[in-house]
Amino acid sequence: VDKFYAPLVRRLNALPMPVVVGVNGVAAGAGANLAFAGDIVIAKESANFIQSFCKLGLIPDTGGTFVLPRLVGRARALGLAMLGDKLSARQAEAWGLIWQCVADDAFDTTLENLAQHFSRAPTKGLAFTKRALQASLGNDLATQLDLERDMMRELGRSADYAEGVAAFLGKREPQFKGQ
Repeated sequence: VDKFYAPLVRRLNALPMPVVVGVNGVAAGAGANLAFAGDIVIAKESANFIQSFCKLGLIPDTGGTFVLPRLVGRARALGLAMLGDKLSARQAEAWGLIWQCVADDAFDTTLENLAQHFSRAPTKGLAFTKRALQASLGNDLATQLDLERDMMRELGRSADYAEGVAAFLGKREPQFKGQ
């Protein structure tokens, strides 16, 4: 765990850009929790998630004990972790574990469209959004409001913000440069 999975989850969490995860089969144990470590998770309708640790006398690792209750609440996290039942991608979407469940034949196109979207997006704004949402899990309201203020001040002086406003006023698509 300490040698492979924990460092990987830490690195994914620290990446400033959005981490997109595609699940096209069974994501079990560490594989499920690694998927849940992503920022935007897309799964095929035929995909499933299983917290299989309880069937081996273990606990959810790879961040599972941290992420699961935050995504689905205590009751569902305990049920998933202690029963080890298979959860369909459709149910994972309904519970808020993943962003989207798509038809199997739309999976590749959906991921490609998402990659294209992020390649044109204002990267600094996305990085700040990711950082702010992560910080919110440990901040009180006053601290979070201060963080938002500081980030908005910096982003409000960025070239991407100027381009976003110019594109909006000019009724055209923005051409962000990540600045």
